[in-house]
Amino acid sequence: MTDLSNMDMEKFGCLDQARRIWAVAAIHGETGALATLHEDLLTRFRPGDQLVYLGNYFGNRPTVVATLNELLETRRKLMALGGTSKPEAFVYLRGAREEMLTKLLELQFAPNPGEVMDWLVDHNIGAVVASYGTPEHVARAISREGTLSISRWTSSLRRAIHNHPGHSVFLSNLRRAGFSRDGKMLFVHASIDVNRPVTMQKDNFWWDNGRFDQITSPYSGFARIVRGYDHSNKGLRLNSPHTATLDGGCGRGGALNAVCFTPDGDVADHISVQTEAG
Repeated sequence: MTDLSNMDMEKFGCLDQARRIWAVAAIHGETGALATLHEDLLTRFRPGDQLVYLGNYFGNRPTVVATLNELLETRRKLMALGGTSKPEAFVYLRGAREEMLTKLLELQFAPNPGEVMDWLVDHNIGAVVASYGTPEHVARAISREGTLSISRWTSSLRRAIHNHPGHSVFLSNLRRAGFSRDGKMLFVHASIDVNRPVTMQKDNFWWDNGRFDQITSPYSGFARIVRGYDHSNKGLRLNSPHTATLDGGCGRGGALNAVCFTPDGDVADHISVQTEAG
């Protein structure tokens, strides 16, 4: 069993004394669906409820600024409700897309920055840099200009992010995973390696190993593991007693889901918003 008292709270989010826990699946830049979901959530959120977002806020469209603004504004609205005033009631996980942005901001240290940039752009990071003012083709060109040019550009990208109130703080405080203080529930982005402790997962949180649905028993004391992104896009799955997949294909023609869990891991409520592409 994992000793939660030794967990690094700079890396992991703790949901403490929650009466219920809402979890929001991968958003993939679908700001309209997110706003609609938030409208519904505001009417269902009760005193003592807590909220975790499971990563992949960015998609293949330049909606990053609007998406992060929506997340920040909704947190302010929820904190204004009675009984939900503490910031610790909200946990935001790092997804694969946000991990890619971290790598992008360190591009000048890559031995082959042009190839890294091509890979990142092919995985939709071009929409992120476009949101903050650099067209995709310009970012590709800069990645081939040398270390000094790349360093200047990544610094300018950091400034562009910082110029949007709250964005830098939001991105710097993303957590690798989240858990309930009683140790019954674990929240991850995409997957987990059950042969490793929580603190030794490294990239397993972000890159799906294809074995998540094979988990048939408690892991390290956690009775249920909830994930927000399924690379195989097989849809919402809540029937397993030890796992839950909330990804309904948002950003890929499907729905954005928010599921409310009791402290024991049972489903208490569910919001689903179909994306326009669907």
